[in-house]
Amino acid sequence: MTRLLFLGPPGAGKGTQAKVLADRCEIPHISTGDILREAKAKGTPLGQEAQGYMERGELVPDRLILDLIRDRLQQVDAQKGWILDGFPRNPSQASFLDQLLQEIGQRYDGVVNLEVPDEVVVSRMLARGRSDDNEETIRHRLEVYRQQTAPLIDFYSDRNSLIGIDGDRPVEEITESLQQLIQPS
Repeated sequence: MTRLLFLGPPGAGKGTQAKVLADRCEIPHISTGDILREAKAKGTPLGQEAQGYMERGELVPDRLILDLIRDRLQQVDAQKGWILDGFPRNPSQASFLDQLLQEIGQRYDGVVNLEVPDEVVVSRMLARGRSDDNEETIRHRLEVYRQQTAPLIDFYSDRNSLIGIDGDRPVEEITESLQQLIQPS
């Protein structure tokens, strides 16, 4: 069974690697953005509540995100495993997630931190050519990430759950490193 949390700065390749690994393991790749879009599209009560925040350009509160994640992790396809991508984002969310997993009788197997130098992240994100990806914005996002996530990295290190992966390599090499993590020994 594979249940992993993926951390890493924007542009580190979390989504790419999480999707590849989830496909190989035949488990869902779960990102909060996907959860929000799906709940909104289905018109669920939680989705409708989240939509209000999103339409006002506000952050969806942790309580609502956790309710959505609780619902998603209890769906049939997530019973044999999952990969959570980009959540939790801070120690408070990590504590909530620990409580949630205990409530629903699940646990994570490890926390993968894709480590990529800032300069590599900046060049990758600039290469994507998105209109909101300019160097100043990217560097600001990295700074916010560092402020919010450094304590989260400590949170999981203190629990001996953090697995650092060098994300500054070709995609296939990173995938191979991740695959070795989940292979039964």
